[in-house]
Amino acid sequence: MNALTGGKLKLIQAALRLITETRSLTSLGLRELAREAGLNPNTFYRHFKSLDEFGLQVLGYIAEEMKAGVRDLRQMADSSEQASRDTVAFVYHYFLANPAATTVAVRELHGPSPILRRALESQLEASAREMAEDIIERQLVSAVPPETIHEISRMTIRYILFRAMDYIEKPAQRETIQTETEHFINRQFRGAMLDHLSQTEVERLALKKS
Repeated sequence: MNALTGGKLKLIQAALRLITETRSLTSLGLRELAREAGLNPNTFYRHFKSLDEFGLQVLGYIAEEMKAGVRDLRQMADSSEQASRDTVAFVYHYFLANPAATTVAVRELHGPSPILRRALESQLEASAREMAEDIIERQLVSAVPPETIHEISRMTIRYILFRAMDYIEKPAQRETIQTETEHFINRQFRGAMLDHLSQTEVERLALKKS
């Protein structure tokens, strides 16, 4: 998934295996982690200065592969609708294939560690910024101002994370969640294209097309 190797990688992968519906990243003990990783407990502090630093590495490990895959899809898209469709499918399938990683991200956003909360906020902001930059560079919604694209991108990243656990835990709703997420993104951008119009002008435009 990334350049991490050796004991550091083993400890991070052990943490993801130990995460359950009732346990968070910050609840894991050093001995428990070391035992799961097949390492001596003293090994932990050879790789990490603190549990918070360990948590930061876990979050970075989770984010790297997904962000790279999403950027590749957006940069190949020919339209905003294609970008939305392909991105949503990729991200939700990633969540499904990596439920422990997804649980960590959702839980630590509101978890007890302020360092991890800030780190996750920063990662979400970076993902939103990359989404906006890709859309602007590809001119997928050229009628929408850049600052609005950044605003919608931040809303989109939050919305997708908000729906993540439902997508994992409710198989019967997955198709609906995926479709609703695509509609959410597309409607945000289409609505932004009409931002400069008054409600009366929008209604007149709708009547012309009906």
